Amino acid sequence: MTNLISVIYEDDSLLVLDKPAGLVVDPAETVKSKTLADILQKDFGIKLLRGGIVHRLDKDTSGLILAAKTQDALENLQSQFKERVVRKEYLALAHGFITEGGIIDAAIARNPENREKFIVMEGEEAREAVTEYEPLERLQFTGDRLQEVFFGFNKIQFKKLSTTHYNLFTFLRCKPKTGRTHQIRVHLKYIGNPVVADERYAGRKTYRLDKRWCPRQFLHAAKISFKHPKSGEWMEFESGLPEDLKKALSYLSS
Repeated sequence: MTNLISVIYEDDSLLVLDKPAGLVVDPAETVKSKTLADILQKDFGIKLLRGGIVHRLDKDTSGLILAAKTQDALENLQSQFKERVVRKEYLALAHGFITEGGIIDAAIARNPENREKFIVMEGEEAREAVTEYEPLERLQFTGDRLQEVFFGFNKIQFKKLSTTHYNLFTFLRCKPKTGRTHQIRVHLKYIGNPVVADERYAGRKTYRLDKRWCPRQFLHAAKISFKHPKSGEWMEFESGLPEDLKKALSYLSS
């Protein structure tokens, strides 16, 4: 997995990395494979806790992630996240047509019925969560592509795809103003437009349909901007959509 991690930028203070999907960021008791933190500590020689990783990305989310090389840089960048100086942009493919952009301001907490999931709720455990979103393109399956992807379906099954409007999607830009776990995934689910191929939030039946043409949750950390922890210079980095998500998009038409 090490050779799949692209170093976008590096200096004496920090690293900007392009994380592939499937790589876990933090070690945990349930994680047996090598994590990004392990790679940064062992292969990049960063001795800080968590390999100097400043923030998180879900295992199956690809894209840009920051790692500090020094304690001073780590504290500075963490402070920038806390004070909302850092700007992040994600690209997502969501179910259904979204015609206008907006802001989702809805607190998030762990689901008391399933501690591995999060939900929008009120109460002491809930933490503020704000996501701005902007539709970039509305997409759908054409008849030929639908037949290709769902080869073997009978007339009743195809009719159900039609009546449930399964063939409608929106390609989105999402800008989280806070950094809660699963925030974008939970918020898009909350407004009725879950991320494509999101095993936890799209719903079991929808997820099974999605996996026929999209290999993993369609969420990519595409842009990050922040002040350099030493010089104070404003820095911006971008990561293009990975090939697996480009291929998934190729099944859809405007």
